[in-house]
Amino acid sequence: MTLSEPGVESRKASIRPLARFAWFTLAYNIAVILWGAYVRATGSGAGCGNRWPLCNGTVLPRTPQAQTIIEFTHRLTSGLAIVMVSSLLVWCWRKTSKGDWVRYSSVLAMVLLFNEALLGALLVLFEHVAQDRSLERAFFLCAHFGNTLLLLAALALTARWLSEGRRRFSVIKNRFEIVAVVCGLLATMFTGITGSLAALGDTLFPATSLRTSLIEDFSSGNILLRLRFLHPLVAAIAAIYVLWLILRSMKMPGRLWNQEVMFAGVLIGQIGLGMLNVILLAPVWLQIVHLLVAELFWVLVVLASANLLFATVDCNSDARIIVDSKATFSRALRSDYVVKS
Repeated sequence: MTLSEPGVESRKASIRPLARFAWFTLAYNIAVILWGAYVRATGSGAGCGNRWPLCNGTVLPRTPQAQTIIEFTHRLTSGLAIVMVSSLLVWCWRKTSKGDWVRYSSVLAMVLLFNEALLGALLVLFEHVAQDRSLERAFFLCAHFGNTLLLLAALALTARWLSEGRRRFSVIKNRFEIVAVVCGLLATMFTGITGSLAALGDTLFPATSLRTSLIEDFSSGNILLRLRFLHPLVAAIAAIYVLWLILRSMKMPGRLWNQEVMFAGVLIGQIGLGMLNVILLAPVWLQIVHLLVAELFWVLVVLASANLLFATVDCNSDARIIVDSKATFSRALRSDYVVKS
């Protein structure tokens, strides 16, 4: 057993509660995002009026309607998310040392969460909610969901690195794989962004039949409907990357077949849910399920890409050098003593 092995195990044990809290924070933020999608799908974004952070000008809404309750609940859960991510940030800085990447990822998660709140506030203040069909709403929605995916990525990496006890890395030297990973992550990210646009189009322009929906994609004058075809196009590119990622991950040492099978299963399930969403004309419950699987899929893609892109740096290498040097010096002293004797 090398010196680094007990060191890694001791670090894992010391930060295990923190790692569990990081995974819980990730799961909670996924739930908040799903509720936000429910707010959009039900047209409840204007439930608190164009006031933020107050709800209809008050801290607690009086005699609230259903849409007000839905929007106000989203604001409350979002506020709790800020408290949890802030706690994760402070805990990471207290339990880790200088140079550990989990410090940077937790800071990034905090910045992205504040940006998430800012974009959500701007949607409300500029009244890009409910039945607003403006191009500005589409722009803010793309920025909002793109930020959401980056937030989930930062939280997922923090949780994974804490769980494995590996907190320092170096980027691989293979330029082809670096470019492939970056392009693949961007394609996967844009799949989610175009999916949010498609979902907004389904909400604002509910189709009465599959035939009508397909015709609107090519003949409608509204940009939201004409952009819906981008979602399956970008999704196909992202699927190619994911297949390459699965094949590449299988060649890495220590990989488990059940992980790759689960990865492939989520990919197939997501494609099936997308097709079912089109056939059933995007009911709200199916939109939420589709988004849930999309978020889980994104987390898996990010973690698998990080395993390929980053190589672990042994934090105990310097300690081993010192110990080995001391051992060598001690042996030399003993040898010199024996010779003189």
